[in-house]
Amino acid sequence: MSGGVKLLELGFFIRRMDNFLMDLMTDEAKMSEMLDMLVEMHLAGLEKKCRNLGDIVDVIRFGDDLGMTSGPIMDLDTFRRILKPRYRILCDYVKKHSSMKIFMHSCGSIKQFIPDLIDVGIDILNPVQTNCYGMDLVTLKNEFGRDITFWGGGVDTSAILSTGTPQDVRRDVLIRCEILSRDGGFVFAPIHNILSDVSPQNVMAAYNAVREFNEE
Repeated sequence: MSGGVKLLELGFFIRRMDNFLMDLMTDEAKMSEMLDMLVEMHLAGLEKKCRNLGDIVDVIRFGDDLGMTSGPIMDLDTFRRILKPRYRILCDYVKKHSSMKIFMHSCGSIKQFIPDLIDVGIDILNPVQTNCYGMDLVTLKNEFGRDITFWGGGVDTSAILSTGTPQDVRRDVLIRCEILSRDGGFVFAPIHNILSDVSPQNVMAAYNAVREFNEE
């Protein structure tokens, strides 16, 4: 279920991305006031969702793209000062008022934030964009695989699924499934959206490779 929870991205929508990032440097107090209003808005929505669906739905989705391909969108100290305490309030509410697991969609290079996301109560990370800076698959699994579920990372959509052969796709999927499924904590999904230039043959190769892996 979509929780509709976005702080950074709603800030971008309201202030525009360049203005919001400037606010971090020049008017943090005013920007923080806006984020607190967003937290209150999200809590009002979460109250209704938890009350009506909290014992029925298994997963609730949060989403903020904290990374770019080349690196995180902000430094770790700023994240811990500005976003982490507010994520904790929202996660604590879900945990207190429901049995739902919290799914966080965050694109890009976000490795530096993962320990803090785990700390505030995020249970699931998506899309595990391993073609971005610092997002090495083996490292992510070794460092964080005991504490968070990876819902993604299952096939490279940019370098393999879009341009490779079905054999390339099969090999990529099997390798990734072997790494990510070790000791559990993995739901297969690609590292990002499957685009229109991907051949049906490659989509089927990925699907069949997952079935092959599960049958072994």
